Amino acid sequence: MRSIRTKSDIHKTKAILIALALALALMLPAFSCGDRWPNGKIGVAVTILPLADFVENIGGDMVEAMVMVPPGRGPHDYEPTPQQMARLSKADMYAKVGSGVEFELTWMDNLIEQNGDMLIVDCSVGIELLDEEEEHEEEGDHHHEGADPHIWLSPINAGAMARHICAGLIEIDPANADYYKQNRDDYLEELDDLNDNIEDMLAGYTNRNFIIYHPSFGYFAHDYDLTQIPIEHEGKEPTSPVIEEAINQANEHSLQYVYVAQQFVTTHAQTIADEIGGSLLEVDPLPADYISSMEDLVVQIAKELE
Repeated sequence: MRSIRTKSDIHKTKAILIALALALALMLPAFSCGDRWPNGKIGVAVTILPLADFVENIGGDMVEAMVMVPPGRGPHDYEPTPQQMARLSKADMYAKVGSGVEFELTWMDNLIEQNGDMLIVDCSVGIELLDEEEEHEEEGDHHHEGADPHIWLSPINAGAMARHICAGLIEIDPANADYYKQNRDDYLEELDDLNDNIEDMLAGYTNRNFIIYHPSFGYFAHDYDLTQIPIEHEGKEPTSPVIEEAINQANEHSLQYVYVAQQFVTTHAQTIADEIGGSLLEVDPLPADYISSMEDLVVQIAKELE
């Protein structure tokens, strides 16, 4: 008879795998620089690419960022490699998103256990989290409210996150506080200019709706008086009723595009685009070059608002 794996068995297996990964990481060769980060710089680990960009803009030549979730991968299901865990053991600071990103919810305790000496900076402190409405199809026609973790996709929030990173760097390296503060102020000015440009580019449009596969841009939509219509709910593939509703809303608002990201499968998005006689447009919710990518995003969104 075929054995049945219970949830308890699955959790035990996952715990064993995590322990083995940590053990292997500890056996890997250390960096040749001793206990310091390579090149003698301040090592700052981050969860996602946009935070690495914030760190590098503020830290300048004094820091080097390490990204846990690599390009092309999403923070919803990524698992760190033993090599990443070994490198993390040399980091001076970890700047986490802090808003409920799945990678951090799953792995943060293990990351801290790997390096208990690194400073943990929560970049979400002081940011008001928005509710992300999620449908439970299997439980009937009702909704569950959860926090939207995508706080970085608001230039206003990005400024707050940059301030937290600056404070963390100053705590680690107070001798260079003036350097970090100047870089922070310069970057905040760039973010203010970005915010002004976005407001100007989106002004005057009467249609303020756009449809997207994964609901990444809730904070962006909130800041600029837009309505994000998601296809995916609760991280699950959309059901037939959800797809039908998305098509109806697209037709109601005369939408021509369905926005997608490379981290997510586009099959259902393409189906909806075909049904409305539209096309797919790619946007990046995890940009390596934050300001440039946000400017590109606005150009893409403006196409729908015309």
